[in-house]
Amino acid sequence: MPHTTPTYELTEVNIARLKFPLDSPELKDFVDALDPVNAVADAADGFVWRLQSDSGNATDIPVLGDEWLIINMSTWRDTNALTAFMYQGQHRELLARRRDWFEKLEEATAVLWWVPAGHRPTVAEAEDRLLHLRAHGPTPYAFTLRTSFPAPRETGTVSRSA
Repeated sequence: MPHTTPTYELTEVNIARLKFPLDSPELKDFVDALDPVNAVADAADGFVWRLQSDSGNATDIPVLGDEWLIINMSTWRDTNALTAFMYQGQHRELLARRRDWFEKLEEATAVLWWVPAGHRPTVAEAEDRLLHLRAHGPTPYAFTLRTSFPAPRETGTVSRSA
């Protein structure tokens, strides 16, 4: 069976509102885990790309005009690759402790969408998709792991009105 290059890749973004400043003792365990967890992600099967600044992570990249929000954005081969990383190893351990470090927000804090292979989404795109999800619920334009949609067909596009 011939190997085909994927036409689309899955982008995920999640945001979190800090309970404490990043340099506080309360967030030391979280901050200390960033580099090791990012290294595991970078080496994970199906990982494509992640947003990062010169710091090596994205904690200093502004999102939604709120200085207490941090963003994590990455691109993966598909939902299976993303979930395999999310729910195993050190990342799973960090997920279990998220309430220690981040406020519980009522609105959606994570969103997924398909991008053309090779496209590197911007924070503005992520904000747009997250706000769309909050306003309209899961659609092919902006969805969740719980309510996901398949990648568009090769000639298909996903419009914002979807």
